[in-house]
Amino acid sequence: MRIGELATRSGVSVRALRYYEEQGLLEAERSDSGQRHYPASAADRVHLIQMLYSAGLSSRTIAELLPCVDAKVSTPESRARLAAERDRIDAQIAALTRTRDNLDAVIASTGSPASGCGWIADRDVAAQASHSATP
Repeated sequence: MRIGELATRSGVSVRALRYYEEQGLLEAERSDSGQRHYPASAADRVHLIQMLYSAGLSSRTIAELLPCVDAKVSTPESRARLAAERDRIDAQIAALTRTRDNLDAVIASTGSPASGCGWIADRDVAAQASHSATP
């Protein structure tokens, strides 16, 4: 199938497909005129790539893992890499949770229109002073 058909089937842009190819995530055969032609299995490959991207993996990490997927082999290294990515995502979730909790505290402390945002500014000044005082 040609690139436009793959884009339609997989729900991604032609530009994204070209990027995947550039990153070594997707392969296409070329016609004599240079047009890309993909096998029918390419749509499944694109869906897998999209799933891995949505899990927060980089194109480099995906490229490292795809040979194991293609060979249908799970290695200790590939499992360790996936576990490390999961741990990274868990850390991001924890950081976002702390940020949300801080935002909730700010919202609660500035609940009335009369309160303004003085509390936020005072905390920022105090935080900057404590950071600059640290050697």
